[in-house]
Amino acid sequence: MTQVNTRANTPANPRVYPLAPLPASALDGVRRRRIAALCLDLVFVSFLAVGIWLLLGVLSFGVLWFILPPIFPFVAFFYNGLTISGWRMATPGMKAMDLEMRLVSGERVPFLYAAVHAVLFYLCMGFPILFLFSLLSSDKRCLHDMLAGVIVLRRV
Repeated sequence: MTQVNTRANTPANPRVYPLAPLPASALDGVRRRRIAALCLDLVFVSFLAVGIWLLLGVLSFGVLWFILPPIFPFVAFFYNGLTISGWRMATPGMKAMDLEMRLVSGERVPFLYAAVHAVLFYLCMGFPILFLFSLLSSDKRCLHDMLAGVIVLRRV
C-alpha cells in the first residue's frame, strides 16, 4: 500500500500576483519620472546626511568629524525604508513625481523590503548597465526591483 502526499505538489512559497493586469496609465512615463524622483531624493538625502553630520560634530565638539564613517549610506537606508513603508508608499521625490511603490502582489511594501531595495539600487549604481533591464521588462521594472519583489507605479 502506498501513501500519496497531497502537499508534495504545492509550492512551499507561492508568489502572489495581482489578479487584474495593470492599466496602461499606471506605467506611463514611469522611467522618466523615476529619474527625476531619484535626483530629488539624492538632494534630500544629501542635505539630511550633511545636517546629521554637522549636528553630531557640533554635539561632540568636533571629535566625531574625525572618526565618523560616511553617514550617507545609513541615511539613505533609513530614508528609503521609512518613507516607502509609510502610508504614502513613496519617498518625497517619488511623491513629487506622482509615483508609488508596491509589492508585486499589490500590497504595501514593508520596511525591510524597502530598505533592501535601496541597498540593491545603490549596488546597481556601481554597474549602470544593469539599469537596461528596465528596457527589456514589460512592466518597466529594473533588476533591483525584480530582486526586491517590488514595482513602481504612477498613482492612479
